[in-house]
Amino acid sequence: MGVRSRIDALFKGPEEFDLTDGSIGKPLFFLSMPIVVTNLFQTAYNLADTFWLGQYSTDALAAISFAFPAVFLLISLGMGVSVAGSVLVAQYTGANEEREAEYAASQTVTFAIALSLALGICGYFVVETALGVLGASPDVLPLATNYMEVISLGLLFMFGFMVFVALMRGYGDTITPMLVMFGSVVLNIVLDPFLIFGFTENPLFGMLGARGLEASLLAATGYTGSGITGAAIATVFARSLALFVGLAIMFRGERGVQIHLRDMVPDRSYLRRLVHIGLPASIEGTGRALSMNLLLVIVALFPDTVVAAYGIGTRVFSVIFLPAIAVARGVETMTGQNVGAEKPDRAEAATGLAAKVLFVVLTVAGILVWFTAASIADVFTTDPAVVEITAQFLRYVALSFGFIGIMRAYTGSFRGAGKTLTAAAISVMMLGVIRFPIAWFASAPLGEIGIWLSFGVSNVLGATIAYLWYRRGTWKETDFTESRVNVDEQTLTSVADGD
Repeated sequence: MGVRSRIDALFKGPEEFDLTDGSIGKPLFFLSMPIVVTNLFQTAYNLADTFWLGQYSTDALAAISFAFPAVFLLISLGMGVSVAGSVLVAQYTGANEEREAEYAASQTVTFAIALSLALGICGYFVVETALGVLGASPDVLPLATNYMEVISLGLLFMFGFMVFVALMRGYGDTITPMLVMFGSVVLNIVLDPFLIFGFTENPLFGMLGARGLEASLLAATGYTGSGITGAAIATVFARSLALFVGLAIMFRGERGVQIHLRDMVPDRSYLRRLVHIGLPASIEGTGRALSMNLLLVIVALFPDTVVAAYGIGTRVFSVIFLPAIAVARGVETMTGQNVGAEKPDRAEAATGLAAKVLFVVLTVAGILVWFTAASIADVFTTDPAVVEITAQFLRYVALSFGFIGIMRAYTGSFRGAGKTLTAAAISVMMLGVIRFPIAWFASAPLGEIGIWLSFGVSNVLGATIAYLWYRRGTWKETDFTESRVNVDEQTLTSVADGD
């Protein structure tokens, strides 16, 4: 049995379960589990950079604490394209309208390419000014700028792969993106230490007890590493290969949704629908990113050790919340397909189940983090002061983890129903109306503890708002006919005959 067959047997693909009929828990589980693994691989990019740069210097660690929210902001500005594409593909798939799903996917790729190029170019020219406004210190600013300039130039590859994952997920195939991501992450982790350290005091050679080999390679190549710039190059290069593989899979159409070159001619009617669904999703993502960046303005008022601890803590959260993000994406797909199949009650049942399970799982995870906070922090840095502050951050937030699961489940269902504006409103309230003001006012009398408290309080209140809003049932008023993209018969015929 081949590797792919073994993986399919373990995870189960969309051909083995129906999201619009039968049991709810089983298809949601098999849909979400590969997303958990995919997101784990996604986070491994950031964790690899955090680990190796933590060995490089505290300034480099502080630099990516500024750079990661900036990367998230750039991607969030365009994430509405991927969300809209995923929602439309899911709804058309649920309605058994395969041809319309293919057209929607093709148009999504076209506009994603255009938008990512525009954002990348703009980002390249403004990152230094933006990072300076956020409060990066003179020692940290040039490092963070170097990292962000490389990421901005490679934004097409990073954002493009995210779109591939979203479109395949909308169809119900979460295994293929997982496999592609795995290869990309392995390549990134292999490249990181070499491009950061070169062949001079590379900790990887120290771990392997191969300093003699390191000296020989240094003498042969003279390469002493590129520091934080090398980490960015490794990420962009690995992601570019993943995008090329993803596009090849979609053009072949043997797995997941298929795209066609003739469908990729820009269609203004589709763009309008894309904006209608996607703009609120971009607002939601941008709101999250702006919250992270605004919090950095507050964090930057403290020493670099606090900045570094904030960076490590948020990276740890990104790992802990993987189940919530994954299940929310699964709920998004299940809601989309069941809305397309005109079965809203089934979508509601899946959402309720997801919220309950996530609350329990993440609460247990939070308890474990509370007891092991110092050990977790110690993995990422050798600075005792940073370890102590990071452990404090983790403990203040850990017991609110379960509420993140509740909020993610309900906002995922809103997005799947096409109610992306509602999901955006909930996120903006949680982050901009609750978290940031609490951090701003509490940090003065309480120091960094005020920032840590703002996370816990906003997590609880965000979950409460999402639950109460969902219970109103307004998301069921979605009219799927409004989401339809009219593909004229001539286009359908020409593609069928010649593509």
